[in-house]
Amino acid sequence: MYIPKHFAEPRVDALHQLIRARPLATLVTLASNGLNANHIPLHLSPEPSPFGTLRGHVARANPIWKDIANDVEALAIFHGPDAYVTPSWYPTKAETGRVVPTWNYAVAHAYGTLRVVDDPAWLRAHLEALVAHNESALPEPWHIEDAPSDYVEKLLGAIVGIEIVVTRLSGKWKTSQNQSAENRAGVIHGLRASGASEANDMAALIEGSNPTR
Repeated sequence: MYIPKHFAEPRVDALHQLIRARPLATLVTLASNGLNANHIPLHLSPEPSPFGTLRGHVARANPIWKDIANDVEALAIFHGPDAYVTPSWYPTKAETGRVVPTWNYAVAHAYGTLRVVDDPAWLRAHLEALVAHNESALPEPWHIEDAPSDYVEKLLGAIVGIEIVVTRLSGKWKTSQNQSAENRAGVIHGLRASGASEANDMAALIEGSNPTR
């Protein structure tokens, strides 16, 4: 991933926060017929330090767990908020006209060797952690024990676990850091007034990022 210095996000805690908030990863692996991409929710554990471990599961029918190059890193891509930025939001448009549209976004890339785990006990523990994380904010959280045990056991037999100990972690926050303070303020105002999906999330990222000038 091309990361200009002013768009780099090196803070592990910020990258972990994005991964936990947006756990649906694009998991890229190398298979016998070339690159393969799957879209899988991955649960982040903070250990081992500093980057942690990603755990997930796939259908047993999914060839990813059988057809993978063991000597090649897997890449999990996590997408944060994104938003189109019109130059009409820049006050400098009226002054010079020397502005163009762009697209703001935040992403985290996690690299590591993919390990297959075909173990019912591991899978049960993984699913319990995954469910607890995603259900915790709901008024009536669902628990695995709410489903019939024979039904759960049948489903456990139909999936296989995957695990990636993260060895490299990089992030790119393209959040108008290369714009002047007045243009950044204009983008924040425009996003919040637009009502577009994720606009408020992107506005908050712009407020929290460090401008380059």
